[in-house]
Amino acid sequence: MAQKKKQGAKGEETSDPAMSRSISPEQQNSQEDPASQQRDETCPACIEGQTSDLNSFEKERWIRCDACKVWYHWRCVGKGEDIESIDKWYCEKCIEEKPSRTITRKAPARKSNRKRTQRDYASLDSGVIFDPVRWYQMLQDKPTKGDPFKRMQGSDVKLSWVEEDETAMREPIVIEEPDGLGMKMPQSDLSVDDVAELVGEDTPVEVIDVATQSTSPGWTLQKWAEYMELEPEKRDKILNVISLEISSTKLSDMILPPRIVRELDWVENFWPSTRKGKGHSYPKVQLYCLMGVAKAWTDWHIDFAGSSVYYHILHGSKVFYFIRPTQANLAAYERWSGTELQYQSWLGDMVDEVFKVELKQGNTMIIPSGWIHAVYTPVDTMVFGGNFLHSYSVPTQLRVRNIEIATSVPKKFRFPMFSKLCWYVADKYLRDLKARPDQDYLPRLSQSIMALAEFLVSEARIMEHGSDAAKKEVREQIPSDRVKDAPVVARELRWRLKLAMGAASDDESTKKPEKTNGHVNGMKRRRVESEGLEESVGVQRFRNFKPRVWDREGRKEEDLGTETVKVARPGVGDGWSDVWMDGDDKMMGSPEDAEAQISRQRTVVVKIRKTNKGLERQRIERTAEQWEWPGE
Repeated sequence: MAQKKKQGAKGEETSDPAMSRSISPEQQNSQEDPASQQRDETCPACIEGQTSDLNSFEKERWIRCDACKVWYHWRCVGKGEDIESIDKWYCEKCIEEKPSRTITRKAPARKSNRKRTQRDYASLDSGVIFDPVRWYQMLQDKPTKGDPFKRMQGSDVKLSWVEEDETAMREPIVIEEPDGLGMKMPQSDLSVDDVAELVGEDTPVEVIDVATQSTSPGWTLQKWAEYMELEPEKRDKILNVISLEISSTKLSDMILPPRIVRELDWVENFWPSTRKGKGHSYPKVQLYCLMGVAKAWTDWHIDFAGSSVYYHILHGSKVFYFIRPTQANLAAYERWSGTELQYQSWLGDMVDEVFKVELKQGNTMIIPSGWIHAVYTPVDTMVFGGNFLHSYSVPTQLRVRNIEIATSVPKKFRFPMFSKLCWYVADKYLRDLKARPDQDYLPRLSQSIMALAEFLVSEARIMEHGSDAAKKEVREQIPSDRVKDAPVVARELRWRLKLAMGAASDDESTKKPEKTNGHVNGMKRRRVESEGLEESVGVQRFRNFKPRVWDREGRKEEDLGTETVKVARPGVGDGWSDVWMDGDDKMMGSPEDAEAQISRQRTVVVKIRKTNKGLERQRIERTAEQWEWPGE
């Protein structure tokens, strides 16, 4: 009866006890449609049409078959027995396949009047040591590198920084003072009691038991405030709150994310304003309050869908451990996440390097897409932060989403309504490109949006050729209020982006647009003037255009020798080139013509690179000819 860790939503990670997990409707924030929630919470033994009678604070009990490793609701298969008494358990199907399999029970504990330490048997079965300070003890023996990340002034963290600095939003940055960030935060003396009063004392809150990295059910903000007021030595457990979403509360009126976040955030800029706010279902991930006590630890994770994070220390301190999102490191994370390795090994031992960053009161950090991180809390700390997707990191965001799917992260722990948000973004970019076909985005932005278009084309293919269930799932995520024909939107966006990146089209003029310093959707437009021959043939060149990199290129040149033929010299007049365009010297020559010498040289270029689907190979052969009439 093992436990599985699940990715969380804010700059830290939540955990979901696989045998006994629960989520209240308030905690879900209506972030998924009921059909999706139901599919994610059913088990093979569920009876169609039957619903659970659990209340909001009761946890769902799960048990895993020790043969086929499939999870079941205990209420569906337990037959009224106590799950804590089970040692080895098999589902009916596995018992039928092998009758020697039998369900076994733990030996009854000897009764004693002595006080005993409460043990987490699920964690023990998983090989997890339940000492809550084991994380800190482990860190003492692990090598880390110093903090290499930029310290920036708040006034410098703006959209022009992202547009002009190739490293922007690729590595974490720290802003030591909030001045100039365009951010609003509560006073630093805000207490947990204040939070409870502003948000609601009866508000359910998801609390993480640091020892097991699993959810501790039945907590409200009032109960949490009472816990945090205790002296450290009187707290029976080390607990952490990292998922208190506070939008539409009195506390949210006191907070405004940094300006750069609001300028980049997809939900802020692309989700229709008429479909946000009270009574509407939309991704509520921009405002979180995080509260942790001394020695709290959040294990390695990537924020859902590779979303970026802003993170402000109101009071207290945090220590972050970062791993770069290289292909090798992400692959190591994928092997580690959701497997027994997660409980038995330190992810830092499986990657190239780990960086340590210490944050104190008043510091703000921006964590870019895909960065793997873990967090230690030295003292009682309160943090405000949030998540955001943006247009400059789409490839990484999609890569992390694929990891979540591959590691079976439940939908309720993924970015809410991710695909629907992608369609809204695509619809807006397409309308902009239709209105201004000469849009000229920065190369980094163009390539990122192209990744979005390719993703949506793949979704369109599922609608056209997938199974009925897959088609239904894709259609449910298409916002019909904006996107009327999803396959057309996806493919037209891809086509228009290619034109904007310099590709030729018979249907679109390649006339070079006028140079402008204007902005489109907050993105700076840049184009250099073409000169000479390039301008005459309508070839467009982009100042910062960077072609895709080939893994290997080879070039071979061969001299084909010299040949003498009889052919007339090129004539004069507008039509002289017509006959030469054919390239057939036998048709052009006659006995009366002068002799010409032809020198030929052949060049062959071969390029190869790996793609998501396999391999791309390009072979280009060119023959160059020099024609000379020596006697004339």
